[in-house]
Amino acid sequence: MTGRSPTAAVAVALAVAGVASVAAALGSGIDGAATADEPAERVPLQRADDPGDVPLPSEARLVDTSNPDRVIGTGTPASCTSRAVVDAVAAGGIITFDCGPDPVTITMTQTAKVVNTSPIVVLDGGGIVTLSGAGQRRILYMNTCDRAQIWTTPHCQNQDHPQLTMQGLTFRDGNSTGDVTEGGGGGAVFVRGGRVKVLDSTFIDNRCDSAGPDLGGAALRVLSQYEGLPVVVAGSEFRGNDCSNGAAISSIGVSWRIYNSEFTNNHAIGNGANPARAGTPGGGSGGAIYLDGNRFTLDLRGSVIEGNSAREGGGAIFFVSNNRTGELRIERSLLDGNPSLGFETRGFPGIFFLGRGAPQVVDSTIR
Repeated sequence: MTGRSPTAAVAVALAVAGVASVAAALGSGIDGAATADEPAERVPLQRADDPGDVPLPSEARLVDTSNPDRVIGTGTPASCTSRAVVDAVAAGGIITFDCGPDPVTITMTQTAKVVNTSPIVVLDGGGIVTLSGAGQRRILYMNTCDRAQIWTTPHCQNQDHPQLTMQGLTFRDGNSTGDVTEGGGGGAVFVRGGRVKVLDSTFIDNRCDSAGPDLGGAALRVLSQYEGLPVVVAGSEFRGNDCSNGAAISSIGVSWRIYNSEFTNNHAIGNGANPARAGTPGGGSGGAIYLDGNRFTLDLRGSVIEGNSAREGGGAIFFVSNNRTGELRIERSLLDGNPSLGFETRGFPGIFFLGRGAPQVVDSTIR
């Protein structure tokens, strides 16, 4: 599997009757030792129509990490190194940080990789730890079909482990440009197989390749989740991420449940859609979110998608279910000012949708 869906953006051809063209434009230390840092500034949207949070189900609540299996650091920023992160992630289990009381940034000199023999990997930054790729490398990688990380079952694409949880962390300046493994993408985090969830975390200024018809996910790229179970994202923020497609998140055949999260200033910067138009490299869809495949769902609840853009389709969301079984459900959310500079589904600004029926919208504003 390459992660490439050959039929995805027959989208443009199939949607002629339901697509509206939008003409208006948008407008460091030794071995990556942690350094004291200011927390990433979070500016509340302060909108009268901000949807507010929705109650979280148990699947979206923080994991109890009060009794960790491993602790990175011994109480000082200097003790929190890239090597310590890489070793802890490879060992697995519940992992916390002890880098002192103040916010810190650990500059990764190597990508941390999950070993597939780990039943669980929980990486908890306590809200004060930033992992930086320094604009040079991917930060975190999990792939159950990568023999280098140990192939544990004959059905690597459909196994229930490892179960990866990232919580209370900031991922910034990750960059997977030029890495075409499994189709590329995943500037900060790449996941194939097992299960993954993201809780109370922030993804800032991550990058992946700027061209290509189906790669994406400058912040997060996910493939092949166990039994088709959804990726869970809750209380998280994605801003300033750029990639050919799906600048914040991207997946093939994967379902998502996104709660109380914000997507701002993310941009799909590719050109030529999918399949790539003649004379173009392809890409440019899904300013914030790019989802493709056959049967999958996106449940977006209590969330804000604002100020994102796509050079082609879906300034906020690009959703193509090739067999038209996929469902898009939006509840108590705000989608505002997400220009699609090429095409989008009429009546749903910022969304390009091909799936079952029409997007299901409840108590939400889309404009």
